[in-house]
Formats: sequence, structure tokens, C-alpha cells
Amino acid sequence: MRVIAVIPAYNEETRIGSVVRAARTYAAEVIVVDDGSTDATGHKATEAGARVLRHMDNCGPGAATMTGIEAARLLQADVITTLDADEQHDAHDMPALLTPIERGEADVVFADRFALRNAIPLIRRFFNAIGNVVTLLATGRWVHDSQCGFKAFGPRAVKEIQLRMNGFEFCTEIVRESVQHRWRITQVPVKVLYSAYTLAKGQSFATGMKTAFKILLRSFLR
Repeated sequence: MRVIAVIPAYNEETRIGSVVRAARTYAAEVIVVDDGSTDATGHKATEAGARVLRHMDNCGPGAATMTGIEAARLLQADVITTLDADEQHDAHDMPALLTPIERGEADVVFADRFALRNAIPLIRRFFNAIGNVVTLLATGRWVHDSQCGFKAFGPRAVKEIQLRMNGFEFCTEIVRESVQHRWRITQVPVKVLYSAYTLAKGQSFATGMKTAFKILLRSFLR
């Protein structure tokens, strides 16, 4: 199967190169969506061997992910993996996410940062728990690490997925898509590489509350 990695990126010039190089080990092609960065993210990604698409403005991780998915479809991807640009995810875990798809056991594979003994700060665990509960209320499906950007989509999901939410709420939207399309899902333990840098890049409490509100509002309006 033709595997393409999609990496949404915003101001990640110091990290994007290493992420691209690691992802290229397991993907036929890597697409970086430079989401309106004001630094050299796009240039560094190109140097590392990625195909770079650029949003002129910062549209949000959901919009950047969907742009990458649409490009991967045009490049005839059978499987798409998504991962963050800040080195939080270890691209060397990609084979573990791809295996259930290659075996025909799943349409979407969710990475689970909490299934291993990862050093995850308590505040991150709290935010993730809130995200999981909101996702359950909005979709009716429990995913142990619903807000993680590290995922793999099999051929059926690649064809059917259509994200409409631009911000961090797109992670919950993917779970809702899995319910609506009746995709088979599985969850795979992965490593997580937290640092002062990655923690600073995450959602703040205010952003998290806005995300939760948008998710619940959209679920009631559907």
C-alpha cells in the first residue's frame, strides 16, 4: 500500500526537518502543510525532502490536516498517517499504527500515549481526560487518547473522511466521522516525547475550553 504522511506545521523551523526525515523512513512521501508560518518552516521541510503546501494565513491544525489529506488523495495514497511537527510523536512508531491497516483489521488507528509508562505531566492528563469526555458526549464513542494528532487512516477512511472544523476540535471530528461511517477502529500504544518546548506549544486552558464549546455546539447543531 502507498503510505503518505501528512504533517501540519506552524512555526516549527527548529523541529520540522527531523520529523520529516524520520517519517520518510516509513512513508512513500511526506506532505508538510505550512499553516501560515512566519519562520522558515516551509524551507526546512523542503530541505528535509517533504512536499510542502502553504496556507497564506494561519487557518488552524484541522484545516491544515484536511489540506494535507486532500493532497495525499491526489497523490493516490492508500494509507495516510498524520503526526505533529514538534517532535512530540516518534515517527518510528508509524509501523505499529500501520500494522492493523495492513492486516485489514482497522480503518482508523488511534495512537494512545497513555497506554505506556510515558512521562506525561498531570495537567496534560487532565486536559486529555476532559477532551475524551467531551468527545464521548459529542460522538457516543470512547477513545482513550482522542486528542492525539498521531493517527493512521486506511483506504476506506482515506476516501470518506471530510473534516470541516479548523481548530483543535478536528480530533473529535475524526472520532465522529468514524461513528458516522462505521469505520473499524483500534488503538495502539505509542511513545510521547514531552519537553518544555512541546508543552509550551500545546493548548492553553482557555483554548481548551473554546475547543470543548465548539465541539458540543457543533454536535447539537447537526
